[in-house]
Amino acid sequence: MGTFDAIGIASTGLTVHRKWLDAVSDNLANANNATSTDGAAFQARYVVATGMGGDRPSGVQVAGIELGSPEGRVVHEPSHPLADEDGNVRYPDVDMSSQMTQLIMAQRGYQASAAVVDRARESYQTALQIGKN
Repeated sequence: MGTFDAIGIASTGLTVHRKWLDAVSDNLANANNATSTDGAAFQARYVVATGMGGDRPSGVQVAGIELGSPEGRVVHEPSHPLADEDGNVRYPDVDMSSQMTQLIMAQRGYQASAAVVDRARESYQTALQIGKN
């Protein structure tokens, strides 16, 4: 294990959590976007993370982004400007409560990874000060 492995591993967590936060915020921002029924609804984004390093763990990485269903949910709103002849519009299939839970988990994970970087930096600085004396 190298001297700066803690910072490197924690930085991979920061990257994954930032991408997760980006995906959740995009999902929340588009949760109420209506489209006509002949078009596709906004597809929610879900981050897929995987471990790096195999036998010797060295952090995490984004393995990909999964997309939600383009079918969304059809809602009867005859007064909506995008309504079809039956009065239906298409909304994304984004569950706000689930997304808020995901947002809190991603935020806490980001904070934890940032705290690891801070603690490791402090430890390295202390070790350097000991070496100077």
